[in-house]
This record gives sequence, structure tokens and C-alpha cells, in this order.
Amino acid sequence: MASSAASIVWSECASDQKLERMEKNVSVRIRAARLGRIAARGVTLVEVLIVVAIMAVIAGGATVLVFPQFKKARIKSAVISAGEIKKAADLYQNLNGSADVCPTIQDLVNGKTIDPKKVDDPWGSPYKITCPEGEIRVISPGNDRKEGTPDDVRDDLKPAEVEKIANL
Repeated sequence: MASSAASIVWSECASDQKLERMEKNVSVRIRAARLGRIAARGVTLVEVLIVVAIMAVIAGGATVLVFPQFKKARIKSAVISAGEIKKAADLYQNLNGSADVCPTIQDLVNGKTIDPKKVDDPWGSPYKITCPEGEIRVISPGNDRKEGTPDDVRDDLKPAEVEKIANL
């Protein structure tokens, strides 16, 4: 009889352990189901709007930092292109033996000393060649596309002058 009582006690303990394991499994399944429902729920409109607002703030900050550099790069590009046109005009004068005649952009294109696609500045206006006192100067009207204004770009601009024009 003692062995049957011990086996009943043992089987009750084993049942208790099985019951505890089953409760843990049910508890884990319930938690997994909750997490699955939360994950399947998706995102709310407010969460999407917050993310879009954060992205807009980052893009705005990047624009504030990048735009002045872009403006300065356009001016530097115009100075370099004006210098190349000046070299082409010098070459044109030397080859044609007409040092007293100021060439035009069209003369340089017709003489094939410059590419017809490179006669406009970064703002889309054509460069202008002048020859005051026999010296060739190439001028771009600049960002405002008007000649004779402070933002005009010349072939002989110094870096400090590029900074000054960029800050206008």
C-alpha cells in the first residue's frame, strides 16, 4: 500500500509539473498572439506624419547648408568657362592675324575654336567678349542675367571676389 500511495503522490507531482509546463506554453502562446496582433496592426497616421515631419526638417537643414555651396560652384564654373573662352579668343586672334579686331562668340564657333554647346554660362545666358584697350575680357551677366550689375562674372575674378558675388 505504501508503494501505491507513493505512486499516487509521484503521479500528482508529475501532473503538477505537466500542468505548470502547459500553463507556461499557454502563456507564451498568448504573448506571441498579442505581439502578432500588434505587428499586424501596422502604423497609425500620426506615426507616419511624425516621420514625414522629421524628414522635412532634415531636408530643410540640408538645403540651408548645400545651397550656398551650389551658388558658389556655379560662379566658379562661370569663371573657368570664361577663362577658356578668353583663351579661344586669343588663339583666334593669333591664328587670323587680326589682333586689333575683337572676336565675337559666333566668330569663335565658326572658327571652331570653341564648342557651340559651351557658349552659355551656368545661368543660360551667352558670354560676352569685350576688348577694351586691346585686352580680351569675357563677361557673364551672372545670376540676374543683366549686364553691368554687381553679380557679373568676369574671366579674371579672384577667389575673394567669387565669395563676395556668392554672398549677394
